[in-house]
Amino acid sequence: MRRVPILFFSLFAASSLAAATPDIAVDTLKEVTKTLSSDLFEGRAPTSPGEDKTIGYVAGRFAAIGLQPANKGSWFQDVPMVRMTADPSMRLSFSGGKAPVDLAYKTDFVASSYRITPKTEIANSDVVFVGFGINAPERGWNDYAGLDAKGKTVIILVNDPDYGRKDLKGPFEGRAMTYYGRWTYKFEEAARQGAAAAIIVHDTYPAAYPWGVVVSSWTGAQIHMDAADNHMGETQANGWMTQDAARKLFASAGLDLTKLTAAAKRKGFKAVPLKLKAALSFSTDIKRQISHNVVGILPGKTRPDEVVLYSAHWDHLGICEPVKGDNICNGALDNATGTAGLIALAEAHAKAGAADRSIVFAAVTAEESGLLGSDYYAANPLFPLAKTVGGINMDGLNVLGRTRDVVVVGPGKSELEPMLARYVKAQGRVVVPEPTPEKGSYYRSDHFSLAKRGVPMIYFDSGEDLIVGGKAAGAAASEDYTVNRYHKPQDEYREDWNWDGAVEDLTLNYEIGRDLAEGNAWPNWYPSAEFRAIRDASRGAK
Repeated sequence: MRRVPILFFSLFAASSLAAATPDIAVDTLKEVTKTLSSDLFEGRAPTSPGEDKTIGYVAGRFAAIGLQPANKGSWFQDVPMVRMTADPSMRLSFSGGKAPVDLAYKTDFVASSYRITPKTEIANSDVVFVGFGINAPERGWNDYAGLDAKGKTVIILVNDPDYGRKDLKGPFEGRAMTYYGRWTYKFEEAARQGAAAAIIVHDTYPAAYPWGVVVSSWTGAQIHMDAADNHMGETQANGWMTQDAARKLFASAGLDLTKLTAAAKRKGFKAVPLKLKAALSFSTDIKRQISHNVVGILPGKTRPDEVVLYSAHWDHLGICEPVKGDNICNGALDNATGTAGLIALAEAHAKAGAADRSIVFAAVTAEESGLLGSDYYAANPLFPLAKTVGGINMDGLNVLGRTRDVVVVGPGKSELEPMLARYVKAQGRVVVPEPTPEKGSYYRSDHFSLAKRGVPMIYFDSGEDLIVGGKAAGAAASEDYTVNRYHKPQDEYREDWNWDGAVEDLTLNYEIGRDLAEGNAWPNWYPSAEFRAIRDASRGAK
């Protein structure tokens, strides 16, 4: 493990008196966010020089608060990773159609390999359109039915077949994205089917972000978990292409993308061979490195082996695709604010004094690379998952001001939700449905790594109904961020941010965590939740 300097700060001294109302320090939120999102931290990319500065800073804040290092005397949990940088001179070409189709990197497509190998060679690979690329036997849906995908290049649509519905009804829960709609699932399934390459057709609405976000996220160095088998069970290449490029490709094959997309939304769709051949070749620079989760603990007084978990990811994209001359993706909102919230909550709990149960604060790495840090923690927990009572995750705080509403991301899953509802009501606010369930946010942040292993986790945000400006202003601000700042260098700290809403939300985080830490409850998933059986097995339920 690299030696990382721990930066110490003079903060509030811990108090042994329990606090009825949490003291969420706005100065902490501002200072931590401004510091972590400054150019000095170089965008906080895992395994980069910016990581050393980031984890040293976070550990220093934890130490100054009075937390204890959670990993046998260390603040850090090593997370083995491999940093892979594909040669940007790559081109993706298709032959055998009405005209050759030669796609340009970044402009038309992006690609990389999950396999830890210095050279990727795909040649003369049959191309097949597999609709949404879903194999869901419990839903009676299989886009790969009757297809031998071994060695083929599969073209896949983003999201679920019924994403266009206005309600939450349909074979894949209508407008709400299921895990089958996530790009991560589509690449996983393509690998299970034996495909040589998997290319997703980008479309801004069902993807929930524009092409520029794909480019910034998929170019430059890519971080993956290291593996003894070098991930040779994955496809040789995964990637995305623009919708315009896909139309050109399908036209070369004498097919219409719009008509095939409509057909793919209907049950019983059969994969369509394009009668084209794909070729893709590129080299990859490989560097095995160690990244780190930063984990502190406020030990419990009477049941220290029982743990309540708070999490937020410290990483962002680092040096990225330039926009308007700026190539540092500072990640101020995403997720310097969440890390600041984690530290502010640690301060508040330390000032209130130790609870009966232990409270753990985990700043995890590589969320932007596929939830790698939280997934590693969940697979190699510092505290047994069966003894982890539940947890709360933060990924981007509200810097727009107070709202009338709170949104549970992925609602209807656990007994933590009525607990949240009680505290929301006490604030004079209401819990409302997700305004954009089609974005699949439940599967895009670190709570999912713990949830899929059975630990009840809750993740919620302020709603869009701003006290000042109402729903229209909230929706407009959300859209503006997604289009103009999300995963771009323009996600920078602003002095005019309003932290009142963040304080209200962090108060809810505090109250739920403190309630769990001082009580005897073991919240579970609802019987209909996909994680209930896993939790019951780990807790020894009959």
